[in-house]
Amino acid sequence: MKITRAGQTASAPGPEDYFTGTVRLDPMFQAEEPGRVAGAHVTFEPGARTAWHTHPAGQTLIVTFGRGRVAREGGEIEEISQGDIVWFPAGEKHWHGAAPDTAMSHIAIQESIDGSPVTWMEKVSDEDYQG
Repeated sequence: MKITRAGQTASAPGPEDYFTGTVRLDPMFQAEEPGRVAGAHVTFEPGARTAWHTHPAGQTLIVTFGRGRVAREGGEIEEISQGDIVWFPAGEKHWHGAAPDTAMSHIAIQESIDGSPVTWMEKVSDEDYQG
């Protein structure tokens, strides 16, 4: 058994290579081998968002606060809010972030395949974010 106490892991800013705007990452858990799942609480200030990316085993988002946006390649922008759960299948190119005028937090859960949980791509343009 392992208990991770609240506040035991340090917060970190979202790396500029993978995020637009102000984003804070709070790691929550990382499975030990042979497990592959990890989770983080991610907070986006208004207008902040991820770059386009994919996950080799998919990703689940659980919105914990505010309003946000999600989109998959070729799809419409969807509004999300507290209590919503979003699932992206393995390999689906997508992005997520806060609404233009409201912050948003979510818990992100994903698994690593061959040691990697994500493949980062180009940043989401302001035009794509605005829809």
